[in-house]
Amino acid sequence: MVSDPRNICVIGAGTMGGGIAAHLANLGFDVTLLDLTSRSVREAFERAQRARPPHFYLPGTAETVRLGSIEENLDWVSEADWVCEAIVERAALKRSLFARIEPLLKPDAAITTNTSGLQISLLAEGRSEAFRRRFMGTHFFNPPRYLKLLELIPTPETDREAVEEMARFLEEKAARRVVVAKDTPGFIANRFGMWSMFHTIHIAEKLGMTVEEVDAITGPFMGRPRSGSFRLNDIVGIDIMQDIAGNLIERCPDDPQISRLKTPQSMAFLLEKGWIGNKAGQGYYRREGREFFSLDLKTHAYRMKQDPGFASIKEMGRVPLAERLSRGLELRDPVGEFLREYLPPALRYANTLKEEVSHSVEEFDRVMRWGFGWEAGPFEIVDMVGEDTVGIESKRFYLGSDTLSFNGEYVPQRSEPQYATLADFPVIKALDNFVVRDLGEGVHGICVTTKMGVYGPPLIREMSSYLESGESKRIVLSSEARVFSAGFDLKFLLDRADEQDWDGIDEALQEFQNLGAILRQVPGVSAVFGTCLGGGFEMAASCGRVVALAETKIGMPESRVGLLPSGGGIGLTHVWNQGSAKSLAESARHLTLGTIFGCADEARKRGLLRRDDVTVYHPDRLIADARAVAADAPAQGEPEWKPVAGPVAGMIEQMQAELTAKGELTGHDGLISDKIKSALAKADSFEDALARERSGFVELMQDGLTQTRIRHMVETGKPLSN
Repeated sequence: MVSDPRNICVIGAGTMGGGIAAHLANLGFDVTLLDLTSRSVREAFERAQRARPPHFYLPGTAETVRLGSIEENLDWVSEADWVCEAIVERAALKRSLFARIEPLLKPDAAITTNTSGLQISLLAEGRSEAFRRRFMGTHFFNPPRYLKLLELIPTPETDREAVEEMARFLEEKAARRVVVAKDTPGFIANRFGMWSMFHTIHIAEKLGMTVEEVDAITGPFMGRPRSGSFRLNDIVGIDIMQDIAGNLIERCPDDPQISRLKTPQSMAFLLEKGWIGNKAGQGYYRREGREFFSLDLKTHAYRMKQDPGFASIKEMGRVPLAERLSRGLELRDPVGEFLREYLPPALRYANTLKEEVSHSVEEFDRVMRWGFGWEAGPFEIVDMVGEDTVGIESKRFYLGSDTLSFNGEYVPQRSEPQYATLADFPVIKALDNFVVRDLGEGVHGICVTTKMGVYGPPLIREMSSYLESGESKRIVLSSEARVFSAGFDLKFLLDRADEQDWDGIDEALQEFQNLGAILRQVPGVSAVFGTCLGGGFEMAASCGRVVALAETKIGMPESRVGLLPSGGGIGLTHVWNQGSAKSLAESARHLTLGTIFGCADEARKRGLLRRDDVTVYHPDRLIADARAVAADAPAQGEPEWKPVAGPVAGMIEQMQAELTAKGELTGHDGLISDKIKSALAKADSFEDALARERSGFVELMQDGLTQTRIRHMVETGKPLSN
């Protein structure tokens, strides 16, 4: 196959095809999308552009995708380095399409079929040996932008080098984590994952539990996404679940556990009504305005959503997963009863399937972690709770850095330094609010350990002192929390306001701005992910480069709590946008509204990131890529302030008037916006902008409306407009 495909043709513009095309276009590939007719491809692509959550990082990216029809433009296939077929899941139609496109393919073009379970080898019947040697299955997960797993399925005839080259390309260039699965019904993900989903519904109905109770157990408590089980069913689509289950039942008649995929009563009811999940507006859950209703699994009537109120889940919610599951299996309450009914049979089924569907238990576990968002895969869980508890006769599946192979011997796990996390690097210094890790090649990780990566005076003083000592010559600033940073410590501000300690607040801001100045003198980068907001963003932006995971939510939303950025954020915004009065006025709008951008590329387009800041599109490569950038990144140095040609202040005032007329700005919002305008448009130096940030902040802190906003955010986690 082409060693580095650039021109990619996706055939089939449905839900999966449109999502795949969008994902590849986001990454900068030249993408062609074909569907049956010009009308069908246009209508399908318009749906893809309206998808929520969005398929595209930037709306304009959609314009780079070339649209065409199979009827008129099939010859475009001849230009492609990779042809990815993603039409409907019907084997005869796929084979017919392959017969038409084979004569058009480049000799070295890759050809794949995107399917969730059809037998790949049967789809290549009738094709030439050259076709079959480069043909394989790709099982993208929906939506491709957000789910990193891709099951790559070769046939016995697929050339081994072609498989290795495709896997390399998908991981290095297409931002996927690849698991090579066997060409069996449903592969790994749907054979076990779908079975697990149906298994959960059957148990809920058997035990007479509510959907809320089951979702409370099968969400974060079990190390799984917040969607739990029944919300996941609605997201996937109950009709899709039924189709996959039917295919597996037909193709796996000798599987003694396949009857578990028979339609549960509640699913049959929803299917009959056409209430197939989110795309139909209702399934196991239904939303009416701001109210959520749940399906009663006994009466099949909707009722108000209920709080399960499991004391055991609240009690054990923060203990490690292994302890939660082990203790949970012994509970004498509905949580324990559900776990005993669900977990051992599911783990035994995984053990039964493992050699049929996968090449190793490690890859089986990876599918469930990467595709379903489980914290641990089934064989990792067996090791957690014990083989005897589950009823499996086996040695431990994982022993140190080795994995138990199917022949009973331990083999080393693959070394993948490109996917290292912060936890993989040694701590060389531990302080109260951050640790220093040796990332290698002379780069140190400065890793914040506060809750949600929040910056407060203790962290600020500690980090300032450490960085001024010069122990770290080149850094990656990051966080050990589940997000980079939620911002500045609001509780500190409330405590100081209660004491009317305005000088204390001003002193804390001076220390915060000083930390930014120190970071600007240290060569290195920030590695941001999850959310990077407010004061956390200001510190990240003070580094020589921001290296941001693509899906990071970035912004300075201080106005939502009645304040303005005061860690140098407004000053840096001026410096980065001072070439355009229009850009500065637009920045003032976003600061006034407290805009949080949904991805790194959008933040760059809106002037919140610099052009030479880096987006990391692969979800598991942030630290490796940040370290590579840090190795050569200069210190930012002192910002060069330039006067701006144009009536920036007047443009900001016009924006304020327009927002006020629309009812989007309260009087207090207007006061905040005036102070933003002062620092952004009226300062005559970076130092002056810092002083204006600080004085405006302290003045706003003395206002009861700001204090009310902050208190509401601390107590509810939601902004208040007053």
